[in-house]
Amino acid sequence: MRKQQKKEDSAIVSNGWKYSKHRTRIRQQLLAEQHNLCAYTETYLGRTDKKEIEHFNPTLKNTEHDGYQNWFLVKAQWNNEKGGSVRWAKHQPLLHPTAPDFEERIIYLDGEYICHPDDVEAEKLIKYLKLDDLELASERKNYIERRRESIQNKNVSPEEYFASLMAKEPNRVIFIRAIEAEFKITLSF
Repeated sequence: MRKQQKKEDSAIVSNGWKYSKHRTRIRQQLLAEQHNLCAYTETYLGRTDKKEIEHFNPTLKNTEHDGYQNWFLVKAQWNNEKGGSVRWAKHQPLLHPTAPDFEERIIYLDGEYICHPDDVEAEKLIKYLKLDDLELASERKNYIERRRESIQNKNVSPEEYFASLMAKEPNRVIFIRAIEAEFKITLSF
């Protein structure tokens, strides 16, 4: 997972969209802002995926304090597994996905996300969002290995490979943080 970026000029904020009334518009805007990637898994949100507006802090849902900074678009499976207010309370305190130091505290290492042993907020976020899910980590590792093989077979630089892939098949560019860490590049959307 990478740090989630929230835009100061988001249409969600500038239009004053509210979850209960503008759910469809919010979903579409978050999809565009997140480049069709699930905020938590960094997997592609395709046409057949059930996409849900995730209220990071579920206790804020349908309150006056709920809003853009609390909303992320995710695959329904991850939203369901994350759970509601009871599970939220059990995992406090949590690092917020937009924290400025997110990527220094949630560390990508060889396909997995770890944190410093004394960073309680980061450790709890990893457990809460299931960033340590074995199947997802395996999928991420296999994806990186397949990309590494493709780059080698095509005899191009990682920058060239991913620029071409993003232009031709953006739905195949997933696990952005892993790509950037493994290939030591920065992807631009």
